[in-house]
Amino acid sequence: MAAEQDAWGWQRLEQAAATPVWIRDSETLRRHCTQWRQLPRVALDTEFMRVETFYPQPGLIQLADDHACYLIDPLTIDDFEPFVALLSDPQVLKIVHAGSEDLELFHTSYGVLPQPLFDTQVAAAFAGWGFSMGLQRLVQYALQVQLGKGETTSDWLRRPLTPEQEHYAALDVAYLPAIALQLQRELEALGRLDWVMEECAEQRNAMVDSDPEGVCYYQRFSQVWNISEVKRAALRDLTAWRERTCRIRDIPRNRLLRNQHLLTIIERWPKTTEALARIPEMKRKVVREDGETILAFLANAEQSAAQHPPAPIDRPLHYAWNKRIKALKAIGRAVSEREDIAVEVLLRKRDIDALIQSREAGHYQLPPSLAGWRRALVGERLVECLEEFEQE
Repeated sequence: MAAEQDAWGWQRLEQAAATPVWIRDSETLRRHCTQWRQLPRVALDTEFMRVETFYPQPGLIQLADDHACYLIDPLTIDDFEPFVALLSDPQVLKIVHAGSEDLELFHTSYGVLPQPLFDTQVAAAFAGWGFSMGLQRLVQYALQVQLGKGETTSDWLRRPLTPEQEHYAALDVAYLPAIALQLQRELEALGRLDWVMEECAEQRNAMVDSDPEGVCYYQRFSQVWNISEVKRAALRDLTAWRERTCRIRDIPRNRLLRNQHLLTIIERWPKTTEALARIPEMKRKVVREDGETILAFLANAEQSAAQHPPAPIDRPLHYAWNKRIKALKAIGRAVSEREDIAVEVLLRKRDIDALIQSREAGHYQLPPSLAGWRRALVGERLVECLEEFEQE
């Protein structure tokens, strides 16, 4: 392991980041991908823009191997199949830091999710280094190196990039291999490396969009759980239309209709574009171009509800649950202190919600997120606690 650590030493890659290797054409990318697939690991990062679009627009892909830092230009390369093959290669570990946005970009732009995956932010939380550590803090903690923030607001779609931008981007991957190796050693000693790999796989799998048409989006609006079936059908159809339209036009959801707009439309039920335009902060352009479409969903809501009854919206938990949820969280805190693992990783709000909603015939079932490595640590005790509540 020591020899491997030396081969992936951060000092060498830190120096290499000063003169990163540009990859600007498909053939050069293909050649390098062939070489990278012979390695045990690579580090990845991305730079993108997402101000006026639904999908992230790739501006740069950074990669570090055992001796150099590379800048891959998505604006000039037209064949990413070799890169997709690299990201899919099960023999090459892909190291990222706080990689959810990188995963989304790879998924939406290239149709691939990297695997196997090792996220150093996730790993740091399991190693007891700290929860949700930014790259600056991680590098400082692991290597005692101060990393600057100089180009965080850059426009990564402009060309040419400045030398400062190139250096900043390359440094984002230069330290990751050494930190990943350090974390792997510590996690192996703690017996938690498998937990991290399981968590990173879950992070990857969560990026697969289970509702691309947006037909279930309306169920997020728990504050209107008790609206009529007709209004629920209208809310379902409107949110699904918004999702489809924003993806086709590649615009943010808020550019078309904010969530509050949707709820106000359902509440006021306008019948004319003039009434629709009186909704606070409603954009004139939306009323002009999409007003009739929006009104049509309201006019057809009764028929839609009859033909395709909308599923109910989960009712918010009764306030009496507040005390019980505090007790569940206390179990999580006690285990996190005992195991020196961030409580935010051990027991998340969505895990508690899923467990509470799992009740059938008086019994609670562990959701998948609590049925893996969390089962023995905290999951089984949470179920016991909930069943004790039932007997009160």
